[in-house]
Amino acid sequence: MVGRALTCTVFALAGLLFYVSAETARGTDLRTDNSLLKLSDVIQQRSTQNQELQAQVAEDQDKADRLAQEQGQSPADAARLDALQQAAGLDPLRGPGLTVTLDDAPPNATAKIPGVPEPGVNDLVIHQQDIQAVVNALWRGGAEGVQVMDQRLISTSAVRCVGNTLLLQGRVYSPPYVIRAVGRTEALRSAVDADPTIRNYLGYVAAYGLGWKVQESGELNLPGYAGSADLRAASAQ
Repeated sequence: MVGRALTCTVFALAGLLFYVSAETARGTDLRTDNSLLKLSDVIQQRSTQNQELQAQVAEDQDKADRLAQEQGQSPADAARLDALQQAAGLDPLRGPGLTVTLDDAPPNATAKIPGVPEPGVNDLVIHQQDIQAVVNALWRGGAEGVQVMDQRLISTSAVRCVGNTLLLQGRVYSPPYVIRAVGRTEALRSAVDADPTIRNYLGYVAAYGLGWKVQESGELNLPGYAGSADLRAASAQ
């Protein structure tokens, strides 16, 4: 029942995301268009329910794991399972890494550089492409694991924004957005510094005061992914 309810919720959210994708495909400028803002209220109503369902799924998964362990498995099988779970992001991860924080500019911000036009409302908020750029750069920099807000990313995770709110794995977040990655800090920072989309974002940081902070850590602790890891697909007959 929990899996069926979670599936229904995901499909409902997917419908909204298809609408957003359609708008983007028609050439919508995400930093100047206000049409996405009206969807945020609908998404917010689903967030609390989906969070509760995810917690129930995690609890059920723990019970299933305990039952599997009670049935017994060989040491070799256990080692292979541990390696697969680590690669899939299902287990907690600890190590050195990088923390990147993005935040909206103050609502009354004005241009800080001579000759730059005064900002519109969407020039002062974080957008989907900004968060995606950071996440993608961290993966390119060799991240062993990435966490956005309080959620670990896996291969099927998708970062989506509706207006100035983040929709991630069925839950809604508001800025500041905190992204953590475990890996070689020098390589992670180099990948972030070299990304052209991030460089464009830093132009808005300088011009209008959008938030940007990068911190190196000797040890970060990332949680394991706690949601459903089932992959579902549909095909036309």
